[in-house]
Amino acid sequence: MENDRSELRWGVEQRLEFIEFRLFWEGHVNRSDLMDQFGVSVNQASTDLNRYIGFAPDNMVYDKSARTYVRGPEFKPQFLEPDASRYLAQLRSVADGILDREDAWIANLPPYAAAPTPVRGVNPATLRSVVGAIRRSEAIEVKYQSLSRPEPRWRWIAPHAIAFDGFRWHTRAFCLTDECFKDFLLSRMLKIRGAQESDASADDDSDWHSDVTLEIAPHPELPETQAKVIALDYGMRSGKATIKVRRALLYYALKRLGLDTDPAARTPQDQQIVLTNREEIIIAAQDNRGQETAI
Repeated sequence: MENDRSELRWGVEQRLEFIEFRLFWEGHVNRSDLMDQFGVSVNQASTDLNRYIGFAPDNMVYDKSARTYVRGPEFKPQFLEPDASRYLAQLRSVADGILDREDAWIANLPPYAAAPTPVRGVNPATLRSVVGAIRRSEAIEVKYQSLSRPEPRWRWIAPHAIAFDGFRWHTRAFCLTDECFKDFLLSRMLKIRGAQESDASADDDSDWHSDVTLEIAPHPELPETQAKVIALDYGMRSGKATIKVRRALLYYALKRLGLDTDPAARTPQDQQIVLTNREEIIIAAQDNRGQETAI
Protein backbone atom coordinates (compact mmCIF):
# COMPACT_ATOMS: atom_id res chain seq x y z
CA MET A 1 0.00 0.00 0.00
CA GLU A 2 1.45 3.36 -1.04
CA ASN A 3 1.54 5.58 2.02
CA ASP A 4 3.42 8.64 0.81
CA ARG A 5 1.02 11.58 1.25
CA SER A 6 3.01 13.71 -1.20
CA GLU A 7 1.84 11.41 -4.01
CA LEU A 8 -1.86 11.81 -3.25
CA ARG A 9 -4.15 13.67 -5.64
CA TRP A 10 -6.30 16.42 -4.14
CA GLY A 11 -9.56 14.49 -4.52
CA VAL A 12 -8.12 11.40 -2.84
CA GLU A 13 -6.68 13.38 0.06
CA GLN A 14 -10.01 15.13 0.55
CA ARG A 15 -11.77 11.77 0.85
CA LEU A 16 -9.18 10.59 3.37
CA GLU A 17 -9.79 13.77 5.38
CA PHE A 18 -13.52 13.00 5.24
CA ILE A 19 -12.91 9.49 6.60
CA GLU A 20 -10.93 10.95 9.47
CA PHE A 21 -13.55 13.66 10.12
CA ARG A 22 -16.28 11.03 10.40
CA LEU A 23 -14.15 8.81 12.64
CA PHE A 24 -13.31 11.63 15.02
CA TRP A 25 -16.76 13.26 15.25
CA GLU A 26 -19.13 10.36 14.56
CA GLY A 27 -17.01 7.40 15.65
CA HIS A 28 -17.64 5.38 12.50
CA VAL A 29 -17.52 5.48 8.70
CA ASN A 30 -18.38 3.10 5.86
CA ARG A 31 -18.35 2.83 2.09
CA SER A 32 -21.82 4.32 1.63
CA ASP A 33 -20.71 7.50 3.43
CA LEU A 34 -18.02 8.07 0.81
CA MET A 35 -20.34 7.10 -2.03
CA ASP A 36 -23.05 9.52 -0.89
CA GLN A 37 -20.68 12.40 -0.15
CA PHE A 38 -18.44 12.20 -3.22
CA GLY A 39 -20.41 10.16 -5.74
CA VAL A 40 -17.68 7.52 -6.06
CA SER A 41 -18.18 3.86 -6.90
CA VAL A 42 -18.22 0.97 -4.43
CA ASN A 43 -14.75 -0.05 -5.57
CA GLN A 44 -13.38 3.46 -5.17
CA ALA A 45 -14.87 3.77 -1.69
CA SER A 46 -13.30 0.44 -0.68
CA THR A 47 -9.96 1.57 -2.11
CA ASP A 48 -10.12 4.81 -0.13
CA LEU A 49 -10.88 2.98 3.13
CA ASN A 50 -8.02 0.55 2.53
CA ARG A 51 -5.72 3.42 1.62
CA TYR A 52 -6.61 5.16 4.88
CA ILE A 53 -5.83 1.99 6.82
CA GLY A 54 -2.45 1.94 5.09
CA PHE A 55 -1.69 5.40 6.45
CA ALA A 56 -3.21 4.92 9.91
CA PRO A 57 -3.75 1.22 10.71
CA ASP A 58 -4.62 1.89 14.36
CA ASN A 59 -7.21 4.58 13.65
CA MET A 60 -10.10 2.32 12.68
CA VAL A 61 -11.22 -1.28 12.96
CA TYR A 62 -14.03 -3.11 11.21
CA ASP A 63 -17.03 -3.91 13.40
CA LYS A 64 -18.59 -7.03 11.87
CA SER A 65 -21.82 -6.78 13.84
CA ALA A 66 -22.42 -3.14 12.84
CA ARG A 67 -20.91 -3.67 9.37
CA THR A 68 -18.95 -0.44 9.56
CA TYR A 69 -15.51 0.82 10.45
CA VAL A 70 -15.30 2.33 13.94
CA ARG A 71 -12.75 4.60 15.58
CA GLY A 72 -9.87 2.67 17.11
CA PRO A 73 -8.79 3.16 20.74
CA GLU A 74 -5.38 4.41 19.55
CA PHE A 75 -6.85 6.94 17.12
CA LYS A 76 -4.48 9.77 16.19
CA PRO A 77 -5.38 12.25 13.41
CA GLN A 78 -3.20 12.04 10.30
CA PHE A 79 -5.01 14.20 7.74
CA LEU A 80 -6.67 16.96 9.74
CA GLU A 81 -6.41 18.71 13.05
CA PRO A 82 -9.76 18.27 14.86
CA ASP A 83 -11.22 21.74 15.10
CA ALA A 84 -14.32 22.56 17.12
CA SER A 85 -14.70 25.85 15.24
CA ARG A 86 -14.87 24.01 11.90
CA TYR A 87 -17.52 21.62 13.23
CA LEU A 88 -19.62 24.41 14.72
CA ALA A 89 -19.26 26.52 11.56
CA GLN A 90 -20.66 23.64 9.50
CA LEU A 91 -23.48 23.19 11.99
CA ARG A 92 -24.39 26.86 11.82
CA SER A 93 -24.08 27.00 8.04
CA VAL A 94 -26.48 24.08 7.59
CA ALA A 95 -28.95 25.43 10.15
CA ASP A 96 -28.87 28.87 8.53
CA GLY A 97 -29.39 27.44 5.05
CA ILE A 98 -25.99 28.59 3.79
CA LEU A 99 -24.69 25.05 3.32
CA ASP A 100 -26.86 22.31 1.84
CA ARG A 101 -27.40 19.38 4.18
CA GLU A 102 -25.89 16.89 1.72
CA ASP A 103 -22.73 19.00 1.41
CA ALA A 104 -21.96 18.91 5.14
CA TRP A 105 -19.53 16.33 6.50
CA ILE A 106 -21.53 15.97 9.72
CA ALA A 107 -23.61 12.80 9.54
CA ASN A 108 -26.01 13.36 12.42
CA LEU A 109 -26.68 17.02 13.11
CA PRO A 110 -27.43 17.74 16.76
CA PRO A 111 -30.41 20.01 17.50
CA TYR A 112 -29.28 23.60 17.03
CA ALA A 113 -30.63 27.10 17.58
CA ALA A 114 -29.10 30.58 17.58
CA ALA A 115 -30.14 34.00 18.72
CA PRO A 116 -31.64 35.65 15.63
CA THR A 117 -29.83 38.47 13.86
CA PRO A 118 -31.35 40.78 11.25
CA VAL A 119 -30.72 39.79 7.65
CA ARG A 120 -28.24 42.21 6.10
CA GLY A 121 -29.36 43.21 2.62
CA VAL A 122 -26.19 42.86 0.60
CA ASN A 123 -27.00 42.87 -3.11
CA PRO A 124 -25.10 40.10 -4.96
CA ALA A 125 -24.37 42.42 -7.91
CA THR A 126 -22.95 45.00 -5.50
CA LEU A 127 -20.69 42.44 -3.88
CA ARG A 128 -19.56 41.23 -7.30
CA SER A 129 -18.64 44.77 -8.34
CA VAL A 130 -16.72 45.41 -5.11
CA VAL A 131 -14.81 42.12 -5.28
CA GLY A 132 -14.06 42.76 -8.95
CA ALA A 133 -12.71 46.21 -8.14
CA ILE A 134 -10.48 44.72 -5.44
CA ARG A 135 -9.08 42.13 -7.84
CA ARG A 136 -8.41 44.70 -10.58
CA SER A 137 -7.23 47.48 -8.22
CA GLU A 138 -9.93 49.78 -9.58
CA ALA A 139 -12.08 52.55 -8.16
CA ILE A 140 -15.85 52.35 -8.47
CA GLU A 141 -18.52 55.05 -8.23
CA VAL A 142 -21.13 54.13 -5.63
CA LYS A 143 -24.34 55.75 -4.49
CA TYR A 144 -23.92 55.51 -0.72
CA GLN A 145 -26.39 56.18 2.07
CA SER A 146 -24.57 57.42 5.16
CA LEU A 147 -25.95 58.29 8.57
CA SER A 148 -24.55 61.80 8.36
CA ARG A 149 -26.66 62.85 5.35
CA PRO A 150 -30.41 62.51 4.73
CA GLU A 151 -29.91 61.74 1.03
CA PRO A 152 -27.55 59.22 -0.59
CA ARG A 153 -24.45 60.62 -2.27
CA TRP A 154 -22.39 59.49 -5.25
CA ARG A 155 -18.69 59.04 -4.47
CA TRP A 156 -15.67 57.26 -5.87
CA ILE A 157 -14.02 54.64 -3.68
CA ALA A 158 -11.14 52.23 -4.28
CA PRO A 159 -11.87 49.08 -2.26
CA HIS A 160 -9.04 46.78 -1.27
CA ALA A 161 -10.53 44.35 1.29
CA ILE A 162 -13.73 42.85 2.70
CA ALA A 163 -14.39 42.96 6.45
CA PHE A 164 -17.00 41.55 8.83
CA ASP A 165 -17.70 43.20 12.18
CA GLY A 166 -19.66 40.29 13.62
CA PHE A 167 -22.99 41.61 12.33
CA ARG A 168 -22.43 43.49 9.07
CA TRP A 169 -20.23 43.23 5.99
CA HIS A 170 -18.02 46.15 4.92
CA THR A 171 -15.46 46.96 2.31
CA ARG A 172 -12.31 48.74 3.34
CA ALA A 173 -11.61 51.39 0.71
CA PHE A 174 -9.85 54.63 -0.09
CA CYS A 175 -12.46 57.35 -0.47
CA LEU A 176 -11.43 59.64 -3.34
CA THR A 177 -13.96 62.23 -2.15
CA ASP A 178 -12.59 62.57 1.38
CA GLU A 179 -9.06 61.39 0.52
CA CYS A 180 -8.73 58.85 3.32
CA PHE A 181 -9.33 55.17 4.02
CA LYS A 182 -12.75 54.26 5.42
CA ASP A 183 -15.16 51.40 5.95
CA PHE A 184 -18.24 51.27 3.75
CA LEU A 185 -21.19 49.04 4.56
CA LEU A 186 -22.08 46.89 1.58
CA SER A 187 -25.77 47.11 2.49
CA ARG A 188 -25.69 50.91 2.15
CA MET A 189 -24.37 50.83 -1.40
CA LEU A 190 -27.53 51.55 -3.39
CA LYS A 191 -26.07 51.66 -6.90
CA ILE A 192 -22.76 51.29 -8.73
CA ARG A 193 -22.46 53.00 -12.09
CA GLY A 194 -18.84 53.12 -13.14
CA ALA A 195 -15.26 51.97 -12.70
CA GLN A 196 -11.89 53.50 -13.44
CA GLU A 197 -8.21 52.93 -12.81
CA SER A 198 -7.05 53.85 -9.34
CA ASP A 199 -3.72 55.05 -8.02
CA ALA A 200 -4.71 54.28 -4.42
CA SER A 201 -2.56 51.60 -2.82
CA ALA A 202 -3.75 49.25 -0.10
CA ASP A 203 -0.23 49.39 1.32
CA ASP A 204 -0.94 52.98 2.41
CA ASP A 205 -3.82 51.89 4.67
CA SER A 206 -1.77 51.78 7.86
CA ASP A 207 -4.78 51.05 10.08
CA TRP A 208 -5.58 47.95 8.03
CA HIS A 209 -2.02 46.67 8.12
CA SER A 210 -1.31 47.34 11.79
CA ASP A 211 -2.54 45.22 14.69
CA VAL A 212 -3.66 46.07 18.19
CA THR A 213 -3.59 43.48 20.98
CA LEU A 214 -6.44 43.45 23.46
CA GLU A 215 -5.47 42.02 26.83
CA ILE A 216 -8.56 40.83 28.67
CA ALA A 217 -9.22 39.41 32.13
CA PRO A 218 -12.28 38.63 34.25
CA HIS A 219 -13.85 41.67 35.90
CA PRO A 220 -11.84 42.20 39.10
CA GLU A 221 -15.01 42.56 41.18
CA LEU A 222 -16.36 39.15 40.25
CA PRO A 223 -16.28 36.47 42.97
CA GLU A 224 -13.41 34.03 42.48
CA THR A 225 -15.66 31.18 41.37
CA GLN A 226 -17.36 33.35 38.73
CA ALA A 227 -14.01 34.71 37.56
CA LYS A 228 -12.82 31.14 36.97
CA VAL A 229 -15.89 30.42 34.86
CA ILE A 230 -15.31 33.54 32.74
CA ALA A 231 -11.67 32.53 32.31
CA LEU A 232 -12.86 29.18 30.94
CA ASP A 233 -15.32 30.89 28.57
CA TYR A 234 -12.55 32.94 26.96
CA GLY A 235 -9.79 30.34 27.07
CA MET A 236 -7.72 32.41 29.47
CA ARG A 237 -4.46 31.21 30.94
CA SER A 238 -3.34 32.48 34.32
CA GLY A 239 -6.44 34.66 34.30
CA LYS A 240 -5.65 36.51 31.07
CA ALA A 241 -6.09 36.21 27.30
CA THR A 242 -4.96 38.23 24.31
CA ILE A 243 -6.94 39.04 21.18
CA LYS A 244 -5.20 40.47 18.13
CA VAL A 245 -7.29 42.76 15.91
CA ARG A 246 -6.56 45.03 12.97
CA ARG A 247 -6.59 48.63 14.12
CA ALA A 248 -9.11 49.40 11.36
CA LEU A 249 -11.52 46.98 13.07
CA LEU A 250 -10.77 48.02 16.64
CA TYR A 251 -14.00 50.00 17.04
CA TYR A 252 -16.10 46.98 16.07
CA ALA A 253 -14.13 44.54 18.23
CA LEU A 254 -14.49 46.70 21.32
CA LYS A 255 -18.20 47.17 20.70
CA ARG A 256 -18.86 43.48 20.13
CA LEU A 257 -16.97 42.49 23.29
CA GLY A 258 -18.71 45.16 25.36
CA LEU A 259 -15.39 46.90 25.99
CA ASP A 260 -16.29 50.21 24.36
CA THR A 261 -17.60 51.78 27.58
CA ASP A 262 -16.31 52.37 31.09
CA PRO A 263 -16.54 48.99 32.89
CA ALA A 264 -17.97 50.80 35.92
CA ALA A 265 -21.10 51.59 33.90
CA ARG A 266 -22.30 47.98 34.18
CA THR A 267 -22.42 45.38 36.92
CA PRO A 268 -19.48 42.94 37.04
CA GLN A 269 -21.86 40.08 36.14
CA ASP A 270 -22.95 41.95 33.00
CA GLN A 271 -19.52 43.29 32.05
CA GLN A 272 -17.70 40.02 32.82
CA ILE A 273 -14.40 40.99 31.17
CA VAL A 274 -12.20 44.08 31.28
CA LEU A 275 -9.20 45.37 29.36
CA THR A 276 -6.00 45.17 31.37
CA ASN A 277 -4.29 47.47 28.83
CA ARG A 278 -7.24 49.88 28.62
CA GLU A 279 -5.16 53.08 28.48
CA GLU A 280 -3.13 51.76 25.55
CA ILE A 281 -6.28 50.73 23.68
CA ILE A 282 -8.00 54.07 24.33
CA ILE A 283 -5.03 55.83 22.70
CA ALA A 284 -5.16 53.46 19.73
CA ALA A 285 -8.90 54.03 19.38
CA GLN A 286 -8.45 57.80 19.47
CA ASP A 287 -5.73 57.60 16.83
CA ASN A 288 -8.08 55.52 14.70
CA ARG A 289 -10.98 57.93 15.06
CA GLY A 290 -9.74 60.03 12.16
CA GLN A 291 -10.35 57.11 9.82
CA GLU A 292 -14.14 57.06 9.79
CA THR A 293 -15.93 53.75 10.24
CA ALA A 294 -19.35 52.81 8.93
CA ILE A 295 -20.16 56.33 7.78
